[in-house]
Amino acid sequence: MVAVGHAHAPALQTRVFEFVDRSRTIVLPDGRRVPRVLRVVVRYPSAAGLRPLIVFAHGFALRPASYAGMLNAWAAAGYVVAAPVFPLTNASAPGGPREADIINQPRDVSLVITRLLAMSRRSAGVLAGKIDPARIAVAGQSDGGVTALAVAYDSRFRDRRVDAAVILSGARLGGMGAFPRRGPPLLAVQGSADTLNAPVTTATYFGLASRPKFLLWLLGASHLRPYTDEQPQLGIVERSTIAFLDHYVKGRPLSVFERTARVPGVTRLVADP
Repeated sequence: MVAVGHAHAPALQTRVFEFVDRSRTIVLPDGRRVPRVLRVVVRYPSAAGLRPLIVFAHGFALRPASYAGMLNAWAAAGYVVAAPVFPLTNASAPGGPREADIINQPRDVSLVITRLLAMSRRSAGVLAGKIDPARIAVAGQSDGGVTALAVAYDSRFRDRRVDAAVILSGARLGGMGAFPRRGPPLLAVQGSADTLNAPVTTATYFGLASRPKFLLWLLGASHLRPYTDEQPQLGIVERSTIAFLDHYVKGRPLSVFERTARVPGVTRLVADP
C-alpha cells in the first residue's frame, strides 16, 4: 500500500487488485487461451466513510499511470477511483496492444464495479465500507472513452448502476445503436485541434445523446496531453470533471461546474441540462 498526498489535500491510499474473469478468455501470442485478468489500480481517501466510485478506462497503448495526476485529483476530491489495466490494449500487452479487443472492455468495467462493490460490502478489508453503491460514475479517454460511453449508453453493454459518464476525446463503439432516452448525465470533453479523435466525432455522438449533457471544448488542444500534463488544460479538466460529478453524484450546485468549465480563450461549454 502506497500513500500519496499533497499539501492541504486529504491523504490518499493506492492499492492494486487482480480480478480474474474465468468466464472469458484471451489468446496469448503463443496460442494459449487463458482467463481474462484485470489488474486494477484503486485510489481512495484515507478517511472513513462511503465514497462515490469512478471507474476510469485508459486509452489504447497506454496505462492508468499516464493519467496519474487527474486520477489523484479525483480521489483527493472524495472519490474512490478505480483504473483497470485492460489485458490486450495496454502498453505492455503480450505481443503488443491489439485495438480489436476494445469490444471486450465494457464488460471489464462492469466486472470491476461488481468486484469492488463486493469488497466494500465485506466487514473487513481495505475497501470495507468505502464505496457507496448508489453513486457510480464511469470515465475514459480515447479508446477508454469509447469503452466508458458503451458502459453508460450502449444497449449491448449498458450498466444501469452508472449514474454519470465523463468521456474524454472518445467516440461510439462500432455497432452502437440509439442512445437511451433516459441515460445518465454526460460530460463530453474534446480538444478542437485533436487529429486522432476528430472533433466532429464527439460533436456527432453528443448531438445524439439525451439530456442532461454537456460538451466542453478545449480550444486548440490535442488528443492526450490535456489529460496528462498540459496546463492550463489539465487543471481545467480536473476541476470541471470534479464539479460535474459533484453535482450529479453528490447533489452540489450545477452552477459551480458551469463557472469552472467556462474559461475565456481556453474553453467553450455547450450546456443542455
